[in-house]
Amino acid sequence: MEIPVILEAGEDGWVIAECPALPGCLSQGRTEEEALTNIKDAIRSWLRVETDKRGQPSGGKLVEVAL
Repeated sequence: MEIPVILEAGEDGWVIAECPALPGCLSQGRTEEEALTNIKDAIRSWLRVETDKRGQPSGGKLVEVAL
């Protein structure tokens, strides 16, 4: 799965990573590489939280699909 991420230089010299497809999903790092590593963790956490919020569907089954 590929998810677009925006990298921007922060005022403090850190690199800010934002995933516009997932509202509020942000991270940062000292380098672009670190920011990308951190945003991947943030994306995983964001998706886990959203899945937990929705819970198990009534009458259905929740499965994960890799793209």
